[in-house]
Amino acid sequence: MRRDLTALFGPKSVAVVGASDDPAKYGHAVASQALRAPDRRPVHLVNRRGGTVLGRTAATSLADIGEPVDLAVISVPGAGFEAAVDDALACGVRAIVGITAGFAEAGPAGLARQRAIADRVRAAGAVLVGPNCLGVADNTTELYLASDTFTPGGVALLSQSGNLALELQLRGAPHGLGFSRFVSLGNQADVTLVDLVEDCARHEPTRAIAVYAEDFGDGRAFAQAAAAAGKPVVLLTAGRGSASARSAQSHTGALTTSSDIVAAACRDAGVELVSTPREMTIVLAALNAGTRTSGRRTAVFTDGGGHGAIAADAAEAAGLDVPELGGSAQEQLRTVLWEQSSVGNPVDLAGMGEQNPRSYAETVAGLLGTDEVDAVLMTGYFGGYAACDGGLGGGGTALCEGELEAAHAVVTHQREMPKPLVVQSMYPQSPSCQVLAEAGIPVFAATEDAARALVAMTAPETADQPGVAALPPAAPPLRDAGYHGVRALLSAAGVPFPAAREITDEAGLLAAAEEFDGPYVLKALHVLHKSDAGGVALRLADRDALFGAYRDMDARLGAPSYSVEAMADLTDGIELIVGVHRDPRFGPAAMVGLGGVLTETLHDVAFSLAPLPAGRAESLLRSLRTAALLDGVRGRPAVDVAAAAAVIERITTVASAHPGIAELEVNPLLVLPDGVMALDSRAVLD
Repeated sequence: MRRDLTALFGPKSVAVVGASDDPAKYGHAVASQALRAPDRRPVHLVNRRGGTVLGRTAATSLADIGEPVDLAVISVPGAGFEAAVDDALACGVRAIVGITAGFAEAGPAGLARQRAIADRVRAAGAVLVGPNCLGVADNTTELYLASDTFTPGGVALLSQSGNLALELQLRGAPHGLGFSRFVSLGNQADVTLVDLVEDCARHEPTRAIAVYAEDFGDGRAFAQAAAAAGKPVVLLTAGRGSASARSAQSHTGALTTSSDIVAAACRDAGVELVSTPREMTIVLAALNAGTRTSGRRTAVFTDGGGHGAIAADAAEAAGLDVPELGGSAQEQLRTVLWEQSSVGNPVDLAGMGEQNPRSYAETVAGLLGTDEVDAVLMTGYFGGYAACDGGLGGGGTALCEGELEAAHAVVTHQREMPKPLVVQSMYPQSPSCQVLAEAGIPVFAATEDAARALVAMTAPETADQPGVAALPPAAPPLRDAGYHGVRALLSAAGVPFPAAREITDEAGLLAAAEEFDGPYVLKALHVLHKSDAGGVALRLADRDALFGAYRDMDARLGAPSYSVEAMADLTDGIELIVGVHRDPRFGPAAMVGLGGVLTETLHDVAFSLAPLPAGRAESLLRSLRTAALLDGVRGRPAVDVAAAAAVIERITTVASAHPGIAELEVNPLLVLPDGVMALDSRAVLD
């Protein structure tokens, strides 16, 4: 449900409860910031002792102010927080920013107190940010209720870390990055990350949303909000390690880590996932340029062979293409470059820049103008002539002025031919590079940063953006999670299995042998990882072989029951694994990959939020390292990928409809040239 956060970001009046003259107290920092815009709205300072704070008369309570207050910042000792919230609600406050800590982060008792406060806030029709937060700021409404000052700009920063917010501001300054809003998320007792993403998506001055989150709350709702935002969302998160996979009871669980699910959700939603504050700054600087492309064909332009080769490698490692330019493009470049210049890609001035700095701009114009190129990465010495008063080869003022003229010309060309252009320079702070940066052309000192920026400027085609699938209606709980119960559940959804019968003794074995012909498969049930335990016997040609295998297996394992199945024809088939793991934050997440007994060894798997439409399932299959096997290799025929994708949709839909299933897995799913057969399945209940 859409939250109205008008009183949070554009209040008519503000009060700081717990305002203080003591610089060591947070109430001092927030009050000082709040007074930066005293003419925008009334700002009231509240201190229970009264007197003056920061040279202004302080009210002893909110009621003592004597006029309406829209937003209250509460920074008081923990024991007095509930009373301060109740006072605020009684005075008609519509938004509360809770600085005070000591709630959910302190344990169960604190969580209970926090929930009770949030309930009272919602019942009053108000909103609460925090508690345990560091404040909010909105440069577009001159609302300053955080300890730090944020440079104005187009990025809304939603963060669970104050220090990281400060680092992002420091890193962003050289790139001209500024912030429309800042919100310290705190404990998200009431206003959540999802609420804030949705509101920032509607906020016209915000051009991009940057998030640092350790706790997503409802991760799937976050992904859905980000997918619907209509503007870039960049996510930095922590705690994406593999510890959660260690106790898994299935291959799916063992192969699925928190990082896999977060990455899958981001891919589905079109969120830029980053690993460090530095990478977040790179991506935001790229997005701030405003120019994006759906193509990945990149021209590398350099003034030195080493820089060009390294940049080409970095671009390809980042997932970009660096194709050789065609004859037409090369001929055009020959008209502006000298004979020894290389025009294949990388394009290398080969020393011409020292003779004629304007050749930089002329070459950029040629590359931006050709339809063989989607983006340009310029790398090397550009900027050095102005920075070093002539740089290599001398020339002094003439080279400096020529390079500055070239920088202005590059800006003009990029505006006339708007394709992504990123620059790596040995002198990123030089006057020439500053001309580029101030015009919105990203400039970096590191080649890999420039390549990462270009990737961020490459927007996928709409058809390639899968989005976040809605969950199906919840189905009745699965009563029988045993082997044959899971088979029955999946069979009812249209997943094909070989004929099978559960048996507990030799009489049942005989009945199964009479029910269908061999060859047979015998499986010991209620045994984890049956193959590893010697609980699977394949290719049992006749009844004698079946009985022999049963007696041997029963003597070794003593399983309570066994499954006798018709042996599928494995000829020309490819074994896949299809699994769904229910994540506490993001809900059901699907995994598909190369299956069979070597699943965990090969680790060739791909992830997406479930359920998977057939088209998305096929895309995941095509993304595997071993995807070429699906189309036939070394004389083997191609398999029916479309049929596999349809069955994957059914499996993931079943799992998504059963909240009580923690893990559901089909392994292997045998894909044949003319169909699909599920050969084994299991479920783990929550």
